[in-house]
Amino acid sequence: MFELPEGLHGAHRREDLRREVGAMHLRKIIREGRLVSFSRKVLVERARQLTLPTRAAAALLLAGPRAVLTGHTAAFLHGCTAADTGRIHVLVDYHLKVPCVPGVVVHQGLFDEQDVVTVDGLRVFVLEYAITELLCREARRVALACADQALALTPPELRAEFRAEVLHRIGARRDSRGRRRSQILLDLATGRAESPAESWLLLSFFDAGFSVPDQQFSVLDIKGREIYRLDLAWKEPMVAVEYDGYAAHVDRIERDAARDEDLRRRGWLVLHADATDLSDPSRLHAEVRRAFWRRRFAA
Repeated sequence: MFELPEGLHGAHRREDLRREVGAMHLRKIIREGRLVSFSRKVLVERARQLTLPTRAAAALLLAGPRAVLTGHTAAFLHGCTAADTGRIHVLVDYHLKVPCVPGVVVHQGLFDEQDVVTVDGLRVFVLEYAITELLCREARRVALACADQALALTPPELRAEFRAEVLHRIGARRDSRGRRRSQILLDLATGRAESPAESWLLLSFFDAGFSVPDQQFSVLDIKGREIYRLDLAWKEPMVAVEYDGYAAHVDRIERDAARDEDLRRRGWLVLHADATDLSDPSRLHAEVRRAFWRRRFAA
């Protein structure tokens, strides 16, 4: 079987392939079904066509050498897995016209090449730029989860600098829409959430008017050693919420019950949330309010 050139993550400009393998071989490869059309000018390997790097590479080849991956796509390639990967987001200069292709969102605007880095061979905006765009423009839950993940990816000693850079970029954006809400979301992001679900729960408590709970709160023994870590906790009333993701807790029911009982003896009241509370948190909020009332605290 004829060996295909590697291309960019399995994406190829049709003209480049024609020059490399010849028109006859290219037609044969297409007839065999090894290559499929991404657009009129871009082909991708069938076996890799659904992977994000291949789709992102194809979008860059489609949009031209000055194009840059932005928004959700850039955040994901930097390691923010909470980003939406269903569509590829690419930014080009104002004067460029890019053919419309399903699954590709083309943004137009000005940018500085200093804000562009190469990630796995792909032109991508720096993480600070990507997070700024998400905080200002995209769904709040996803934006907060990505900001939390971005901070978690940043060494602790550099997080204040990262936060300050994002805040500066928010203020410097030409489009002022979303500025206030992005600043609020950035304030809520800590980098301590261990899953997007924890970020979403924290945002739901904020929106419902609760004081913001601590994330990954350490419960210590009398010698100051950490014995438990709570997902979300209000220290003063000693009320905590644990998120029970299915994969993490399906085999730990008895152990979790024993843990809750030990925490109760230590003065903690532990409530549990699951996936249903992410779509409708009203039950959880009511439970937390009742817990606060039992501890003689106002929610």
